[in-house]
Amino acid sequence: MSRNPLDAYRNVEKATLPQRDLEATVLTKAAMQLRAIREGWTRENHDAQLEDALNYNQRVWSFFQAELSMEDNPLPEDVKHNLLSLSLFIDRRTFEALAYPAPEKLDILININLNVAAGLRGEG
Repeated sequence: MSRNPLDAYRNVEKATLPQRDLEATVLTKAAMQLRAIREGWTRENHDAQLEDALNYNQRVWSFFQAELSMEDNPLPEDVKHNLLSLSLFIDRRTFEALAYPAPEKLDILININLNVAAGLRGEG
């Protein structure tokens, strides 16, 4: 058992959340991390925080890429294709934001994450 009660809660949350809700939660978390960086662009230690947030977002989307590429993925082919295309865009924008940081480069990543998360939750 974890010594940190928050970690224990997160582990229970992961085990009990339906897959779509879990995916929506991690996308929202990634968006909120990016938004915090965007809003605090001039803060100290900004570069390390930006790198951490972009890497987290990249890991989330890499997971989606792997899941979408599996033969037994139940999504319709056109949906899988569109999400894979979107994930490639996320990759390009992430590498661009890492190489040439600018706060406005985060906006599209934040918006995509929040919109996909809303779709997974059945909102909008």
